[in-house]
Amino acid sequence: MATTRQKAAAKRNIKKAVSVSASRRRTGMAPKRGKHPLSSHAEREIPATKFAFPKERKEPLTDARHVRNAIARFNQVEGVSEAERSAAWRRIKTAAKKYGIEVSINKPKARTR
Repeated sequence: MATTRQKAAAKRNIKKAVSVSASRRRTGMAPKRGKHPLSSHAEREIPATKFAFPKERKEPLTDARHVRNAIARFNQVEGVSEAERSAAWRRIKTAAKKYGIEVSINKPKARTR
């Protein structure tokens, strides 16, 4: 249960955030976004062709940051066939080339349990 002090602090924080957001809108500045550049709504708007695994809509390849993440997490994706995995690796390599990311020649091995 939140204390009275905590509730008052939360109200002040919300009031300040609303004020800052309104100020940014008035001056024509873009609203600040969270750490993740794609909101869930924005991710739903991305066409399936922009994902490493389009059928599952896993690993978006929309910018360099997401491509690096797709490379790092490639072997963690479960529930896909070897053909889908090979096609995804081709898409990742193509996106990496587009964004100037160096990729090793071999694709990572799938995680075995």
